Amino acid sequence: MTERRKRQFLIFLPVFVCVIGMSAVSVFWLNGYQQSVFEHISKFCEVIIQDNPEAEEQVLAALKEYHTFTEDEIDGNSFLTQYGYESNHFCRELGWQFLVLSLSLCLLIIGSFLVSVWYMGKQKKRRIAEMTHYLEQINIGAEGTVVQAKEDEFSPLQDEMYKTVTELYQTRDAAVNAKVNFANNLANIAHQLKTPVTAASLSLQLMEKETPNFRVGQLKKQLERLGTLEESLLTLSKIDAGTLPLEHEKVDIYTALTLAADNLSDLLQKEKISVSIPDNGCISIMGDMEWTMEALLNLMKNCMEHSPQGGTVHCDYSGNPIYVTILIWDEGEGFCQEELPHLFERFYRGKRATPNGIGIGLSLAKSIFELENGNITARTLPDGGACFEIRIYSH
Repeated sequence: MTERRKRQFLIFLPVFVCVIGMSAVSVFWLNGYQQSVFEHISKFCEVIIQDNPEAEEQVLAALKEYHTFTEDEIDGNSFLTQYGYESNHFCRELGWQFLVLSLSLCLLIIGSFLVSVWYMGKQKKRRIAEMTHYLEQINIGAEGTVVQAKEDEFSPLQDEMYKTVTELYQTRDAAVNAKVNFANNLANIAHQLKTPVTAASLSLQLMEKETPNFRVGQLKKQLERLGTLEESLLTLSKIDAGTLPLEHEKVDIYTALTLAADNLSDLLQKEKISVSIPDNGCISIMGDMEWTMEALLNLMKNCMEHSPQGGTVHCDYSGNPIYVTILIWDEGEGFCQEELPHLFERFYRGKRATPNGIGIGLSLAKSIFELENGNITARTLPDGGACFEIRIYSH
């Protein structure tokens, strides 16, 4: 039986029960009425004949005559009212029987209706549960999950769900392919850059030995910048392709911050900037020490570039059972409000960006922390200064 036929059956079931019940009550009550009338007339005749045996023939004759009367001749007869009798003085038990039957029929109809409503509600809940489970499986990436096709009021919704899920799969596949293509192209560009940069560096070294002048130094800086760009592009392409090798081991936050500051020591001394790293005890995350240090170094470098000469780059960290928080901030002017939504976009350079920046450091740091089950946000402190907040969650 299809779902539609089941639903029609459940709708008409109370009506069918009502018709059958009314018919049964009518037949039963008619039989009871006829039996009660017969018993009353029989008892009445018995009393008369017992008290007046000589009147037996007259009683039987009268009974025979009564039997021949039509409904029209009997209907409306009220002969006994002149002696003080009323209709409710007779067949009293028949009224109670009819009342009991009527109540039973009502209960049967109500029960049938409630059962139908309960069953239809159960069917709807089951269908909703099936479609909810289907969407949950899709959300966790369980491909191939289907909902059994049924013809009911949920069929249009189910069809739209299939269409939407199919379109989402197609969109996802297209996005994945585009991301893979982008990562491959990025890697190709980086590799293509590597050869001319290496050749130019070698030529520059020879030129520096043979004919040293101030322009050689400028070319050297630009080549170093190109080298940094090439390395960053390779790293980003590996992240996009999901091939960046990350260790999964305990990383002490204090050690990672200290290593990042040590790698920046030459630039820090040149700009006369100090780094403040408090020792807040042993707080660690599960990740890769080298890449965590690289991400922190990029954030420190950004703060250093926007700190006033003689300023300090501040660091702090804390932990709880859910996540570890790392704060890095400077004493500069902070971020422009309109730049905040774009800070971590690749190749984005704000109004206050340094001339030698290429706009990859913050994006790279964000990608690394996301691979370690974390996130990063940026804000301007109330008293001025740019602040980066990293949260790395427990796995």
